Formats: sequence, structure tokens, C-alpha cells
Amino acid sequence: MRNWTAGRRQAIRAMAGFVAGSPLFGWQQDPFRDHSRVPKLEELLTGLDFEPVAYAKLPRWAYDYTAYGEGSEFTLRRNRQAFDWVRLVPGAAGSGQEPQTATTILGTPAAFPILVSPTAAHMQLHPDGEPATYQGATAASQTPMIVSNVASVPFEKIAPAAKGPLWFQLYPRQDVESNRELLDRVQAAGARAVVVTVDQQASVYERALHDRNLEAASLRRLTGGTRGAPRNPYRVPEGRLWYEWKLFDQLRPMIKVPMVAKGILTPEDALLCLEHGVDAIYVSNHGGRSLDYGPSSLEVLPEIVDAVRGRVPVLFDSGVRRGSDVLKALALGASAVCLGRIPRWGLAAYGVPGVQKILEIVQTEFKQAMAATGRSTLASIDRSLVRTDFP
Repeated sequence: MRNWTAGRRQAIRAMAGFVAGSPLFGWQQDPFRDHSRVPKLEELLTGLDFEPVAYAKLPRWAYDYTAYGEGSEFTLRRNRQAFDWVRLVPGAAGSGQEPQTATTILGTPAAFPILVSPTAAHMQLHPDGEPATYQGATAASQTPMIVSNVASVPFEKIAPAAKGPLWFQLYPRQDVESNRELLDRVQAAGARAVVVTVDQQASVYERALHDRNLEAASLRRLTGGTRGAPRNPYRVPEGRLWYEWKLFDQLRPMIKVPMVAKGILTPEDALLCLEHGVDAIYVSNHGGRSLDYGPSSLEVLPEIVDAVRGRVPVLFDSGVRRGSDVLKALALGASAVCLGRIPRWGLAAYGVPGVQKILEIVQTEFKQAMAATGRSTLASIDRSLVRTDFP
């Protein structure tokens, strides 16, 4: 009798699941976006078109990992809003020549002043992970890619996947000497620069907390779902709160390639970077994932550029979605612009071709914006190109 009852219950559960998932009912329809048909790659016209396709293909927790910002996500929203506060000045007449976009960034040649930002865990977006992102970036005019310290695939296995330029991003360990082996390995494998992330990130991702029971257990450490309790009463993770400026002095003997400081948001910190031998400054608020209610990266970019006075290149990311955004950041003084979420959308949506296509769209938009403003060379891009209304 007991076995018959258990079997009946199992059959009822199976039938209920079948009925609930039937397309005849609207119970499982997600109201956020209509993803009843995945478009062909050639149908997508802007980088923003890729996000709903990525959303449709990914589990909710995987999409949210790419999408979220810290806390209330105020800074995440401000990063995008800041681009609306910068207006481009049209050019009535230019040189009549096609815009020239090639440059060299810390010894790395690039067809455009555009790089792929370091971001974690690409295998949650596509089974081929970071090697696929690298292949797509290389196919898109040899776009340099910065590999994250918390990539799904070790740097040494990413490097053979394509022939484009690779950099490496480091989250330093508190025992500074323990960084040596990793730095030796990535430099031996071809890293042309090392980007040291230094923002004092102690973030709580509220959106990730809502997803904590939806995600794969192996990835919960990345989304904050199952972190152990911090040794303080404030829920603040302590992993990066030990950073001191002497870190660069300690890392410099281990790094034989250019060393970049990522996460700089004030002129004072930029000047301290110069004092400690940094080869480039990377203006970034971690895409809104570091400090809620902090400034957008674009707002602080001009004052950091003014403080640096051309002594080292200034890289920039956070909130970039279009080629016109790239032009605005360059006009405010950036030497190059890095794209974080954009390549992730391309990877999740279509794999290698998606990464290539989305980068090519931004590159094309950038050239079009240069032409429309009458600028035919990167050297001709300056602050006369924009009008700003930062609050």
C-alpha cells in the first residue's frame, strides 16, 4: 500500500510539472523580456541588443552575476547616467579622411583604443569560457584582452587559444611573496602587462543574495551566496581591506612587464600611484560593484587626468555601452577604454561570434562618432569635443 501511494504521489508531481511548463499556460512566462524567439546574430544592431539574448539563454543567477552592482546599485545606474551628462560637439567639416584609430597601449599595439576588461567566471556564460572570449576579441581586430585573476580557465590554457595580445589582472594576496609563483607563470605564458586591482572592495550584492538558492554550489563563492561569516559584526568581507601603498613596491620586482593600478577614483590616489612606480592608472569603480553611492568613473576621469599630466597612460571603464561612450571618455582624457559587460553579453548570446560581433559594433560606432565630430585621428580628440553637465 505504501509503495503504491508513493508511486501515485510521484506521478502526480510529474503531471503537475508537465502542466505548469506547458506553453498553453502563462504561469512560467517571464514578464521582464519577451524571449520567445532568439534572433539571428546579424539581426542585432547595437551592443545593447545582445543583453536580452543573453538574458534569455542564461539561468537567472548567471545573468544576475554579470548584471548586478553593489548594494542598492546606485553607482551602477550612475555609471550609465553619467554618459548622458556629456554631449558631443558636432563637426561641420573634417579632413575628409577615414578616422585613424590605431594606437599603442603600454607597448601593446591595438587597432582601436579599446580593450576587454577583466571579468570573472566566463564559463557560467558559455561552456568554452575565457578561451572563447579571447578568440572573439582577437577576431575583432586583435582587441587586447585582460584576463581576470578569477577566470574559469587558467591563464596558461587561455593563451594558446588565439594570437591576440593578453594582459593579466591580479588580486594580490596579503602574503606578498605568495604572489610570485602566479606572476611568474602568467608572464612566462605571455602576459604583456599586469593590472593590479586595488579598490578596497568590501561589497554586499543584494541581488545575489536573492539568487543564493538558484545557483550552482560551485559558483556560490563568486556570487556571495555562501560566504563564511566575516570576523566582524558588519557583514563586511575582509579580503581586500589590508591593501597598503607599499604593495606596489613589493610587487614591482616580481613584475617585469608594465604594472597598472586598477580602481583609482581620486587625484590623490593617482598621484600616490606615480610615487610607487605604476606604469598606468586605470580609472574604474568595478562597474558599480565596489562602493555603492560612490561617483561614476566618468565624473572623476577629468580631474585624475589633470593630476597625472600625461606622465602615464590613463585607462578607463565602467558603464561603456556604445562607441560614442568610448569617444566621450577619450575626449575627457582617457588613453584607452575597457569593456566589461559588453563582451560578456556577446559570449552568453552567441559564443565566439557574439564576442567578435559586439566588439566590432562598438568599434564601428566609435569610428562613426569620430567622423561625425570631425576628428580623423586619436590625437585630435580633446575636451573641445564635449560639453559636460556633471552635478
